[in-house]
Amino acid sequence: MKWKIACIQMDIAFGQPDINFQVAEQWMEKAAQSEPDIVILPELWTTGYDLTRLNEIADQEAEKTIEFLKTQAQKHQIHIIGGSIAKKTSKGIYNTMIIIDKHGKLIKEYDKLHLFQLMDEHHFLQPGEKDGLFTLDEKICAGFICYDIRFPEWQRAHTVQGAEVLFVTAEWPKPRLDHWRALLISRAIENQAYVVAVNRTGSDVNNIFAGHSLIIDPWGNIISEAGEGNELLTGTLDFNKVTEARNKIPVFEDRRPDFY
Repeated sequence: MKWKIACIQMDIAFGQPDINFQVAEQWMEKAAQSEPDIVILPELWTTGYDLTRLNEIADQEAEKTIEFLKTQAQKHQIHIIGGSIAKKTSKGIYNTMIIIDKHGKLIKEYDKLHLFQLMDEHHFLQPGEKDGLFTLDEKICAGFICYDIRFPEWQRAHTVQGAEVLFVTAEWPKPRLDHWRALLISRAIENQAYVVAVNRTGSDVNNIFAGHSLIIDPWGNIISEAGEGNELLTGTLDFNKVTEARNKIPVFEDRRPDFY
């Protein structure tokens, strides 16, 4: 099986959801022209890191975002990894990834598990409590959000359950671009899985973002990489490579989790 991937590396209007929905729709139209199987959006693409105003601008129960993504998925017949958005609930606001299949069915919501203190997430967001596992076209996948990739045990918890693709959505700052690339390549190699990582571009009042979205194969080879600006990054995943890597170097058979 092969999947064609389209990553939407877009700038995000700070604290202006209406503008960001319009821009995302334009990107969806552009992405659909390449006839991908899956389209991915960046982290907090509806609001950016306007954390102090999330009580005003977060999406109540993600209703507007889910409806938007369902419409786009059905219109273009594509699966959508809906980046993440600020989801307002009775328990607080979460940084939530939304996955919709090509039929417009809500497949998964994953709340960011690890909150990034350096950007004050812990003051405004609630931490997630569930895994990021989901299935598309009978393939097991996993979703992660930005800071999550600094916790390799979190990715391994998903690949030992069969995940073959790790989808990462992010707002990763430019000063730590080297970390972004090194961490993602490492996560691909150690898990013998594809990594599809979508970062935003542009800047907000506090940060300049790195761009450089990446699609990496199970051997750690970069299939495609974006630059720093607005870009639609595409690439193809061939699942035979996952089988090849896991058979060649049997990491999962040789694990000794009773010692760690």
